[in-house]
Amino acid sequence: MAIFSIRLPAFITGIIAFGAALVIGTPAGGGEHASFSRDVLPILQQHCGECHQPGGAGQQKSGLDLSTYEGVMKGTNFGAIVVPGNSFTSNLSVLIEGRARPEINMPHNRAPLSKWQRHLIRRWIDKGAKNN
Repeated sequence: MAIFSIRLPAFITGIIAFGAALVIGTPAGGGEHASFSRDVLPILQQHCGECHQPGGAGQQKSGLDLSTYEGVMKGTNFGAIVVPGNSFTSNLSVLIEGRARPEINMPHNRAPLSKWQRHLIRRWIDKGAKNN
């Protein structure tokens, strides 16, 4: 039986390693857990902050402030949007994954979050939605 040895250029090896990390699901900063401050909050600030901050249209309409951990965990005037440990039933996931009625999917009137961004938020919720 012949054994083949293939030497790949370093940049190709790097691309393969990066792709493997995406498939395996390593968060952007590495490690097993998604971090609220490192991974989730920047996504919320970039895609949701315009409306869901104190005084924003989304905050005034729903009561949801996504500018802080406390605001995320408080939820809306209608209840919690995060169920720690269960991203599937968390309304935050339902809204950003397009599983709600089309008129209330988020972000409203903007491009949807990327698959990777949605994955990080789900992972953070599934790991307990900690203030980390």
